[in-house]
Amino acid sequence: MAVIVTSGLVSTLAAKAATTSIPIVFTAAADPAQLGLVASLNRPGGNLTGFNEFNAELGARGLALLHELVPSTATLGFLENPNNPLSELLTRDVLAAASVIGLKVQILKASTDREIDAAFGSLVQARTGALLVGGDPFFSK
Repeated sequence: MAVIVTSGLVSTLAAKAATTSIPIVFTAAADPAQLGLVASLNRPGGNLTGFNEFNAELGARGLALLHELVPSTATLGFLENPNNPLSELLTRDVLAAASVIGLKVQILKASTDREIDAAFGSLVQARTGALLVGGDPFFSK
């Protein structure tokens, strides 16, 4: 029996596009139903199954924690890698969480060292009070 094991959204989407008969077991950093990988969490359907790390939800939780640590700041920065397939989802979750607690978020995008330098320059220029860094492997180098 054949099985495909994937890690991450890009490889899982590629495997899903390649076959509807070979079982695919994946790991996902966000809700696989929301990403279109499965029909629902409790009944995935099709040939895909796996587990969810729910990392995407960590952005909203990190924002809430950062707000507790720096309650006097009205604007927080959020640094994300626009090359990450989950970038849009992460940003949406952070903005929704910020809206609930009444914070303004400065979205900063960086996928190179030079762009990170520019993002920090923007933070200083805007006098942003704190920074939340997205959970992208690029930022963990």
